[in-house]
Amino acid sequence: MKGMFNRKKPDPNIIRDLKQLVLKKFNLPESTILSIAELSCHEPGCPPTETVITAREADGRVTNWRIHKPINEVQKVDINNLKT
Repeated sequence: MKGMFNRKKPDPNIIRDLKQLVLKKFNLPESTILSIAELSCHEPGCPPTETVITAREADGRVTNWRIHKPINEVQKVDINNLKT
């Protein structure tokens, strides 16, 4: 359990910037709710930390993207490489 609570928190400025990049890349309306979460995985073959981006649109559609790195390491190129 040691270390479980010692993880560095994602920078809120990075999260805000990533949300803006996703909104712009996919031309999402302002009514879209975007959430960005950092998840740890302990299953075999799964990256140790990944960033999950979820877009919830007003019409009920939900889209998820996964980037296999922590939030603080996600770059603009990672967002540009996402597919719909």
